[in-house]
Formats: sequence, structure tokens, C-alpha cells
Amino acid sequence: MRKETDFIGTLEIPEDALYGIHSLRAAGNFPDSTRFHLEWYQAVGSVKKACLMTYRKYASAVGSKYTADMLPQPLIQEPVVDALIRSASEAESGLHFEHLIVPAIQGGAGTSINMNVNEIIANRALNLMGHKAGAYEHIDPVEHANVFQSTNDVIPTSLKVAILRLLQNHESSVNNLRSGMEVLERKSANDLRIAYTQMQEAVPSSYGRLFGAYNDALSRDWWRISKCSERIKTVNLGGSAVGTGITIPRYFIREVVQTLKQITGLPVTRAENLHDATSNLDTLVEVHAILKAHAVNLEKMTSDLRLLASDLLRNHELEIPKRQVGSSIMPGKVNPVIPEFVISSSHKVYSNDVLISGLCGQGCLDLNAYLPVIGHALIESLKLLIASDNTLLVNLVKGLQLDPSVSRENLLNSPAIATALLPYIGYHKASLLAQEMKNSSINLLEANRVHGLLDEGKILQIIEPANLLREGFTMNEIIGDHGEGKGT
Repeated sequence: MRKETDFIGTLEIPEDALYGIHSLRAAGNFPDSTRFHLEWYQAVGSVKKACLMTYRKYASAVGSKYTADMLPQPLIQEPVVDALIRSASEAESGLHFEHLIVPAIQGGAGTSINMNVNEIIANRALNLMGHKAGAYEHIDPVEHANVFQSTNDVIPTSLKVAILRLLQNHESSVNNLRSGMEVLERKSANDLRIAYTQMQEAVPSSYGRLFGAYNDALSRDWWRISKCSERIKTVNLGGSAVGTGITIPRYFIREVVQTLKQITGLPVTRAENLHDATSNLDTLVEVHAILKAHAVNLEKMTSDLRLLASDLLRNHELEIPKRQVGSSIMPGKVNPVIPEFVISSSHKVYSNDVLISGLCGQGCLDLNAYLPVIGHALIESLKLLIASDNTLLVNLVKGLQLDPSVSRENLLNSPAIATALLPYIGYHKASLLAQEMKNSSINLLEANRVHGLLDEGKILQIIEPANLLREGFTMNEIIGDHGEGKGT
């Protein structure tokens, strides 16, 4: 064990631990087991790396103009800066994540996250230079790893970096799902089905129309999500504690975000008003609302497919893939686990939306103390939606099966088909056929034979997919070659 001391007292730390006293105190203060997101940890590594690289340029510029005795504080030695940059790069790639011991749910506006990563970077840099962890007389977590930084600009900026990276993945997952749905739409363009309103049989439609509606909803989701990066690309890095840039060289403020942009390849830009970017988190509320809209569409879509494939509908037209055994007691039972996963994930996103909205509103004066929980919830929602998109495409959409012969038979036996006859025989006569079908449990053709309302050949022509699925009608289509005024 090694001993570390702060102004509160002294604690014993495991000899080889890359975390230090600040992390250990936080872990004890926040007894929660919710794991901090790896993606956010990696983003903190990226931001620290950008800060250290900018510091190296700053130190070089200062050193070329001023002698050491002219400076109020000595510059960090170049080998130390190099070791810190290498260590931050390792954090950026996800290394040493096991030494991040602060939980996701915490107090302190992210100070515990920042200090934990500072200690990891400083102690790893010490190892790289041949020193033991904790030898802070050589490399200090605050003086060196945190140089020209504040929790209040590093942690919000790193959150946005993590979100921007995940948004790139989310755009792809939504678009891939949309493409899969588009394939279903094309394949089933003429596969007839009964459309339902208020869970009652309504009018003839097609699976192509159903999947097309999902495709359009996903297209809107993709477009909205593609715009999210514009909402959160503005960062407050260089703003220090409250966005005033206090204690930060002007050179650093001007350069650090550009450096971050170069090393991440992300479209980050420095906020014109650093104080606003530090104190207000409404852009996170806006982005999560867009994610929630996608969750709503996923729930609607998967709820529909689960219902259509359920045993409530005896004559199955649609089958979703069998993914796993559904019961430990009921032989042969298979559950719709993919829709259930997606619906559960959607509701977690809804609950996260309430949390994010409420806690963003709890920002007080110049800072929001709840950023760690807000960020955790937002990243969680993104990861859940990416997972939902991917499993829905691979484990349901690509294996979904339709039986057009069954769906056509079901439609012919449904009173809903009588609606197609309204332009020819009117509402009351069509109702007569529909009632006959219900009361006698017969199909449309048989009901028409009972009442003799329309030529059977004409009915067969009317219920052809091309006629049922065209938008609206013209009078010429209704009365045939004897009509006048084509297209009327």
C-alpha cells in the first residue's frame, strides 16, 4: 500500500493503483454500483490529450520568448508533457478503464470524474518515466495532468465528444434499419392485408403500405438524428470554471478546441459565449428529445409486428423469427423477445428523458451540478437505441416472413373488403353484404350471391391488388368504357 494526503487527511492506496486519494474518497462517498460509461471515459482521454498537446505548443512559444527566471511559474518539462500525452492517448483508446472507480451516479458536477482521470493519467505517466504510482513530486495529477483545465469545461466537452461519436453510430444503425424496412416495403408492395383502426378490421390495404409507413418514420428519424451534431458541436473547453477563462492563457483558449477537432475528427467548435455553454444544457434536452422520437417510432413498429405475429390472430399472415425457447414449463412456446427488448429500451429512453429535462432545469446560476447523471442517461439512451436498431434489423426484419395466400384469404373473408364496393353500390348496400358475411360466416363472393348486388366478375376485378391499392378513383374507372370525361 502507498499513502496519499490531501487537505482533509491521509488514505492508503493499493500500491499499483492508477487512481489516487481523490478517486478513493469519491468512491466511498457515492456507494453506487452503476458503472461509468467507457465511451465517456475515452472522450475525457481525448480532451485531456488535446489540452496537453495545446500546452506543449504554448510552452514552446513561451519558452522561445521568455527565460525561466522571467516566468512566475516554471513550465512543465517537455519529457513530462510527452509522457502525459502518451498516457492520455492510452485513456483515449480505453486502456486503464478498470482504474476509474467513481460510479456514474455521483455529486460534484463531474469533479470526481475529472480527478479520477487526472490520477490515472498522472500515475500512468509516472510509470512510463520509470517512477512508481503516487510519486507526485515528479508528475502531479492537478498541477500537471489538469494544467489549464477545469472540471467545468473538460467534463461537459468530453460528454459532447462521446455523444458526437455515438451519434455517428446511431445514424448508421437507423439508416441500416430503414434500408431493411425499405426492402420489405418493395417485396410486399402487392401483398394484401386488412388495415385496422382501433384494433377493429377497417379497410383493405397492403403490407407494402404498412412497411412503407415504418420506412418513412425511420427516414424522419434518420434526418433528425443527422442534425443532432449541429446542436451539440459547440463546446466550452477553455472556459475554465464558469466560462470566463480565468487562470487560462488566451493562447490556450484560442487553440485548444481546434486541437481537439484535429485529433478527434469531430466537428467541435468553441462557443462564442463560453459562459452560456457552461451554465445552460438545453441542447442536451433537445438532442435527447430527438432520440425519444425515434424510441416512440421503434415502440410503435415493434408493438404492431408483435401483435400481427401473436397467437391472438389464429390465421397467421406474418411470422417473426423464432429467436429462443420461451418457457421453462410450456413446451414449444416461443416469445417475441426482440419486440420486448425494443419496447423495454424505448421506455427506458422515455424515463431518461424525464430525468434529463428535470435535472437540466436544476442548473443553478453558473453551473449544472447534475451533469454526471444527465450525461450518463443520455449516453445510455444512445447505446440502447443503437442496440435496438441493430437487433431489430438482424433478428427480426431480415427474417420476417409473409404468407400472401393466407392474407388474401383473410381479406376476402373479412367484412372490411365490402368497403371497396362503396363507389359501385353505396354505403347501405355494402353494409348489407358486410352484415351477411358476419352473420353467416361467409366470404364476399358468397354474400353477394345471396343478395345479387354486383356481377361476380366485377367484384373479382375490384379486389385485385392494383385496384385496391391505388389512391382514390376516377369516375371513368368506376363506370368503365361507357363513361365520359376521362380522369373525372
